[in-house]
Amino acid sequence: MLDRDTLDRNLGLRLRRAHGAVQRHFSDHFATLGLTQKQVSVLWLTEDHPDLAQADLAATLDMDRSTTMALVHGLEKRGLLSRSPSAVDGRRIAFRLSAAGNAILAEAKVAISSHEEWLKSRFDARELAQLEEFLARIYR
Repeated sequence: MLDRDTLDRNLGLRLRRAHGAVQRHFSDHFATLGLTQKQVSVLWLTEDHPDLAQADLAATLDMDRSTTMALVHGLEKRGLLSRSPSAVDGRRIAFRLSAAGNAILAEAKVAISSHEEWLKSRFDARELAQLEEFLARIYR
């Protein structure tokens, strides 16, 4: 095996490798559902905030509006959510989960729980609190 000692001290590379490991584990747990992390996030936010508009969804997920719309369109084609005029502001389009969307989200939450348990098991409580704070510093 090649000596990667210097390269392995590169923080960006460590973050990329950690992200890759987390993504692989997530994908393994979600393969049967046919959902990505972003799709699950859209479904979860839609459940938590009925009448959520596209702009709010995009801002909450740190995505541009066109990416958000592509995700919503794919979920809509699968019959997992629908869009209609907002009950709060009829000029805006809001998203709501269908019965199938609620059912698959319930399954996804079980898989997420298992995935989170796997990930968090690598740290004790103090380390986990520190890790959460350190990671938040990067994206805040």
